[in-house]
Amino acid sequence: MTLQVGDSAPDFKLFSSELKEVSLSDYQGKKVVVHFFPMAFTGVCTAQLCTMRDSFGYYEGMNASVVGISVDSPFTLAKFKEDQAYQFPLLSDFNKEISQSYGAFYEDFVFNLKGVSKRGAFVIDENGKIIHAEVLEDARDMPDFDAIKKAIEV
Repeated sequence: MTLQVGDSAPDFKLFSSELKEVSLSDYQGKKVVVHFFPMAFTGVCTAQLCTMRDSFGYYEGMNASVVGISVDSPFTLAKFKEDQAYQFPLLSDFNKEISQSYGAFYEDFVFNLKGVSKRGAFVIDENGKIIHAEVLEDARDMPDFDAIKKAIEV
């Protein structure tokens, strides 16, 4: 089941592309934009995260952090981050638990791939409550970046 606005965001502990453990609680007292994406190095996923990269100054100026989460390995994410010059952490949900807990999970994906993150975006406030929730069924669709920005501004 997908999480809704007003729900408490499930905490997570995931390894980043730098092989450091990162948890949601590390961002306590800040808003956090959590982007789920199906796979590194694919067209729409790259466009999704590049949009965040290119708007990073806005989020930083609003005292908001950004993280990206996929089921890719930390090593794949490290290369993806390097190639695209992302300034924010990319986190590996290799065991698929966090994608499932946020309701951002395909049991079956294209090419008969099993267990892939759905594209989605969540904004979590300073108290750990979800203030924007969006999970997209069609992996070709992009999150509503304007709605994400409006949630940050509240």
